[in-house]
Amino acid sequence: MPKTALLAHDLVRVLGDRRVLDGVGLTASPGHRIGLIGENGVGKSTLLRVLAGVDAPDSGSVERPDDLGLLHQEMPFDPATTIAEVLDEALHEAREDLAELDRLGAELATLPEDSPGHQDLLDAYGRRLEQAQDRESWDADRRAALMLEGLGLGALGHDRTLGGLSGGQRGRLALAALLVRRPSALLLDEPTNHLDDEAAAFLEEQIRDLPAAVVIASHDRAFLDAVCTDVIDLDPAVDGPVRYGGNYSAYLGEKHAERERWERRWAEEQEELVRLRHSAGVTAHRVAPDRGPRDNEKMGYGHRAGRVQSQISRRVRNATRRLDELTRTGVAEPPSPLRFAAGELAAAAADDPRPLVELRDVRVPGRLAPTGLELAADDRLLVTGGNGTGKSTLLAVVAGRLAAEGERRVRPGLTVGLLAQDTVFDRPDRTVAAVYESGVGAARAERVPLLSLGLMHAADLDKPVGRLSVGQRRRLALALLVARPPHLLLLDEPTNHLSPRLCDELEEALGGGPGAIVVASHDRWLRRRWQGRELRLGA
Repeated sequence: MPKTALLAHDLVRVLGDRRVLDGVGLTASPGHRIGLIGENGVGKSTLLRVLAGVDAPDSGSVERPDDLGLLHQEMPFDPATTIAEVLDEALHEAREDLAELDRLGAELATLPEDSPGHQDLLDAYGRRLEQAQDRESWDADRRAALMLEGLGLGALGHDRTLGGLSGGQRGRLALAALLVRRPSALLLDEPTNHLDDEAAAFLEEQIRDLPAAVVIASHDRAFLDAVCTDVIDLDPAVDGPVRYGGNYSAYLGEKHAERERWERRWAEEQEELVRLRHSAGVTAHRVAPDRGPRDNEKMGYGHRAGRVQSQISRRVRNATRRLDELTRTGVAEPPSPLRFAAGELAAAAADDPRPLVELRDVRVPGRLAPTGLELAADDRLLVTGGNGTGKSTLLAVVAGRLAAEGERRVRPGLTVGLLAQDTVFDRPDRTVAAVYESGVGAARAERVPLLSLGLMHAADLDKPVGRLSVGQRRRLALALLVARPPHLLLLDEPTNHLSPRLCDELEEALGGGPGAIVVASHDRWLRRRWQGRELRLGA
């Protein structure tokens, strides 16, 4: 049974008044693992939904295997559903394979070989056997236990309901259920959200071992580097989306070179346009048709004048023809990518030897073990640890948003800003510009325009915040914080849902400047390059 490729042809998808996908094509062959790269809102999740058949394209077509699997951001189950029921659903295909093999085998055992239906029955048994082998159906129950253990869910009772699980646990259960099925094509949207180091490494191993075609939309640069055989960049490019062979590191070098080629080609065409306009306009009047001969031109004037006019007319026609052609077919101007330009992320506190924040034996039962911490005025602290060790809880306690046992001391006059993982705006109908002005004040919004921070596109300013992608909402929340830098900036998983390029630029901004910054992150790429202190919880 040959593995089926996932094929997309000229996909167009319009959402509202915006063409999110514009003629996108994709071929994902078995064994290839394609990473989708691009700014927030460029269409990565939309493309996955169209590939999966969840959304229909406005034009174009998709050819997909029947057993394609999509990682949903929210599990398509009722909150009362148990873990056991989710696993039963995931194991349904494998158990059906085995039951059908038993049935067909029993029929074959009682049907003589010379019977009319024997060959058809034997062919059906062979097809089902090959399908069961591809799915490794005999190993499905052991594989389910392995997936749960590898993704940090092994200790959960199978009678637990989805409503009693955290968002991270539900996401990991959805991922485990999908991997248990071993579909012919796998579509993953941000699969490493909520995974600690061990779980992420386990997932990388599982993905690399799959014979399926895999398409991944992810902000996780370390994950893309570890698993991808190809990268497709959905950001604007001179000839549309570009496919790069290799992993994320290979993509970075190729992308930089491709952008330079585009900028150089556009600049050369602009120079040529200036020359052509000059030739078509000025040159045509350099020798006017009704200019009389000078005294030294009167001998043979008529013949020479006619020849000159003919040459000029030919040059003008050629220049005009090329000008029309270049105007129609020339490359578009490279759009200015978002460049994080917030400057100082935190503000200098008054000169004072006391810590900004001091925690002594602070704990939140069931969420944070006893922890001590001192933050100096110019501190850079990275908080790490496995899922459930209390990273988000610690940041909430430091910010004063969560009551805790123990002692918390804060320097008088301290301003604190917290970027939480979940970004929700009270008025989803308000525009981006209105939310920004309301959040920072009209005077500050005028001094520090939102566009100057490099976190939002001009086209998004009049868009209701309820229509923003998750990443766009996080960028707006970050803009609201850095437009009025606090003395202490707390960032909870700041690279989640941000494009890889913005992640790189944000990390560079974290390193210098005044004020104190605390980052809680599972991002392995960020942690490898961190230069400040580190506090590991649960160690």
